[in-house]
Amino acid sequence: MFLSIHHLKKSFGNGESRVEVLKGIDLDVEKGSFCVLLGPSGSGKSTLLNIIGGIDRADSGDIVIDGDRMEEMKEKELTRYRRKHLGYIFQMYNLIPNLTVRENIEVGAYLSRSPLDVDELLHTLGLYDHRGKLPNQLSGGQQQRTAIGRAIVKNPDILLCDEPTGALDYQTSKEILHLIETVNRKYGNTVIMVTHNEAIGGMADLVVRMRDGLIRDRQTNEARIAAEDLEW
Repeated sequence: MFLSIHHLKKSFGNGESRVEVLKGIDLDVEKGSFCVLLGPSGSGKSTLLNIIGGIDRADSGDIVIDGDRMEEMKEKELTRYRRKHLGYIFQMYNLIPNLTVRENIEVGAYLSRSPLDVDELLHTLGLYDHRGKLPNQLSGGQQQRTAIGRAIVKNPDILLCDEPTGALDYQTSKEILHLIETVNRKYGNTVIMVTHNEAIGGMADLVVRMRDGLIRDRQTNEARIAAEDLEW
């Protein structure tokens, strides 16, 4: 299995203020698949994503990605792990304001030994005609496309998406979901997406529902719904 998570636990705080956020998560995700983590606020889904991404450390448990075991890594090894395996897409775009679209994407390319072709990616993202613009000259959807480009240009094994459409309107959200779907199919990146939106589960291979720090349900979709056909 490409990504294996075994009995993962995470708490925040100490003493009486200690809150157990993850209470023993077991999850396997196949290479190249699309996994959606669903659940209400406080269910632990973003914490799980952050631990997979090496942003947070688990208290106990085990994550193995393509044979690399996270809990054995020191800080330098963790940095290499993030650089080798991971791309991040967040609700906030976090673009560098004085760099153009192309330059923002090239920042991601510098982190990789085998980056994707930037011009081809700009065409895939629908950004080629906007490549010379600065972030403040772009719409919200174009900024999110640029952020996606920066994440995937390094050709990561796993694309981690934390509410990537949370700040966008309905139509733009569907366009961004279609783009992530295209990236998953075209480049074979494994996608793990956190969302509150139940409808988005229809476009995934694996839907994992979390509540109170536990996985309550997991569902495999025999056929994925195209992003453009989603309704909510």
